Amino acid sequence: MELESMPQFLENKTILVTGATGFLAKAFVEKILRVQPNVKRLYLLIRASDVASATQRLHNEVIGKDLFRVVREKWGANLDSFISEKIIAVPGDVSYENLGVQDCEQRKDMWKEIDIILNSAATTAFDERYDVALGINTFGALHVSGFARNCVNLKVLLHVSTAYVCGEKKGRILERPFQMGETLNGTSRLDIEAEKEVVEEYLNKLRRLGATDGAITSAMKGLGIKRAKLYGWPNTYVYTKAMGEMLLGRFSENLPLVIIRPTMISSTYIEPFSGWIEGVRTIDGIIAAYGKGKLKCFLGYHETILDIIPADMVVNCMIVAMVACANQSSEIILHVGSSWRNPIKLSSFRNFIRSYFTENPLVGKNGKSIKVGKLMVLNSMASFRAYMVIRYILPLKVFQIANAVIFQYNQDMIIDLKKKIKSGIRLAELYKPYVFFTGRFDDSNTEKLQMVTSESGVDAHLFGFDPKSIHWEDYLLNTHIPGLIKYALKL
Repeated sequence: MELESMPQFLENKTILVTGATGFLAKAFVEKILRVQPNVKRLYLLIRASDVASATQRLHNEVIGKDLFRVVREKWGANLDSFISEKIIAVPGDVSYENLGVQDCEQRKDMWKEIDIILNSAATTAFDERYDVALGINTFGALHVSGFARNCVNLKVLLHVSTAYVCGEKKGRILERPFQMGETLNGTSRLDIEAEKEVVEEYLNKLRRLGATDGAITSAMKGLGIKRAKLYGWPNTYVYTKAMGEMLLGRFSENLPLVIIRPTMISSTYIEPFSGWIEGVRTIDGIIAAYGKGKLKCFLGYHETILDIIPADMVVNCMIVAMVACANQSSEIILHVGSSWRNPIKLSSFRNFIRSYFTENPLVGKNGKSIKVGKLMVLNSMASFRAYMVIRYILPLKVFQIANAVIFQYNQDMIIDLKKKIKSGIRLAELYKPYVFFTGRFDDSNTEKLQMVTSESGVDAHLFGFDPKSIHWEDYLLNTHIPGLIKYALKL
C-alpha cells in the first residue's frame, strides 16, 4: 500500500455518498468538509421524491445536526453558500437501477465527475421485512456496483458492511471475502436470484389472499428470519449484507473495491468532538434501560467480548483505505473493531455502567434520582425464561386468582403485560447471537493499514484508528455514556 496525504488526495475530488442521512455517512461527510474544504463536490444520495424534498432532508437530517457544530462555527455566516457550493442532494434509492436517479443529465454528469463512491446505504433492523432488506442490503450493493462501472474516473469504491456477516462463528475470524453462493452451515448452494423470486411469489400469494399491510409486514419479517436461518445466518440483516458482499465481489471485477466491516459502532472518541452519537445503538439500549431503572438483568457470558469501536475511528479508517487502495484492481476486506487488539469483557462493561449511574443517577419523572442495583447476568436462554416466569408470569397468575375471587380483574392490564413478556423474549432471541458471541475479529489488514499510516508520518495525527489507544473505563465513563445521555437520550 502506498500512502499520500489524505487531505491532498481529497482535494478537488468528487465523492458520491449513498445512505447519506445515516449515522456513519454523516460522520464521513463532516470529516471531509472539515479537513478538506477544497473537495470539489459531494453528491449525497437521499431517499426522497424530488430535489426539494432531498434538499430539505439534507439540511434537517445532516447539516443541521449537532455533529456539524465545528463546521458551522468555522464558516459562520458563509455556511449556506459553502454547503450549496460543495453538496448536491440527489433524490434516489439504491434499491433501483441507476440508484433511482431520474435526471438523465445529472446521471451523466455524475458518471463523468465521480472519483470516489462510499456505499453506506443499509437497513440495519435485525428483523427487517425480507423484501426491504433484500432490496437495500443485497441488490442495493449490486446497483451501486453497476453505477460505479459507469464512472469513468473512479478511483475507489468503498462499501460499508458489518463484521457480523460471519454469523455465529467462533474463535478467530479472518478478513476474507465470501464466495458467490456460500452458506454458513454447509447446506445447498445459496441462489440470490432465486431468493428474489421467493420474495415475489410470497408477496403475490399474500396479496391474493387479501392480507392487510400489517399482516404482510409480519409475514415478510418472518420470511427473512426463516431464510437467514436456513443458510446459517441468525437474522435478516447480516444475511442480506453477506449476500450484498457476494454480489459486489462477483460483479465488481477490475474495480478498486474496499469492503469495510465495522463491529458495534459507538460514539465519537475525539472528532469532531468526543461523545457524539445519534440514536440508541446496540449496547446503548442496555445502558439506557439500566440507567432508567428498567433493566435488572441481561443475557451473556461474563467472559463475552463486546466488540466496540468509536465512529470517528471507523471514518478515519475508511478515508485512509480510500487513499491507500485507490486505483487497485482488487478486493480488500477490513475488519474495524477492537476485539482482537483491545478487548473489553462484558463483566467490565457491566461494572463500568453500574459505577457511572451510581455516581451520576438519572432523574425520574417524579424528580427523584433513579437508584440502580446490581445487574444480573443470565448465561442462557433457559435461565432468561425462568427469570421471566418468576418475575412476571407467577405474580400475574397470583393476581388473576386473587382478583377472580374478590373482583373483576383488569383484562387490559393483563393483556398488556403478556405482550411485554412476549416482546422481551422475542428481543432476547434476536440479540442472543451477539450476547453469546465467542468470535474475535482478526484485523490484520486494518492493522497493516494503520502501520503504513504511522510509519509514513502522513497526517497520522488526523486519521487515527488504532483501537489499542482506547482506555475503556475512561471512554465509557467520561465520553460514551455522557454523550449517549446528551445527544441520543437528550436528558
